[in-house]
Amino acid sequence: MTKPYSVPLSEIRREHVVVNSRFIATLAPAFSIEEAQIFIARIKKEFADASHNVPAYIIGGGNTVAEFCSDDREPAGTAGKPALAVLRGSGLGDAALVITRYFGGTLLGTGGLVKAYTESAQLVVTLSGADRKSLCM
Repeated sequence: MTKPYSVPLSEIRREHVVVNSRFIATLAPAFSIEEAQIFIARIKKEFADASHNVPAYIIGGGNTVAEFCSDDREPAGTAGKPALAVLRGSGLGDAALVITRYFGGTLLGTGGLVKAYTESAQLVVTLSGADRKSLCM
């Protein structure tokens, strides 16, 4: 049985500001855990001066999926999990995402962080071009 899933066509980046904090979401195709880790390391190096670089990825699709997320020192469950939830809900596979945050001086609280990271992930996922990939199961 073949089940299709979407894969980002290319790397894409979108930015927005929430209460003076700057969020930069970067999404790219990644066809292995190693590719996802290389992408994450590259973004962390590019934005080494950022307060946080929150990674999430889904490699594969259908019943053959490897997933990962991290809050990168944000309060537990407020950054990585919302980003991963957006990736899951988008139907994307073979996708890696890093959301970079530059702290703007105002604490957002846990609810505000969840909302900001969710919106950042949605923004980049919604605007990314995606191609369908068939997965043999």
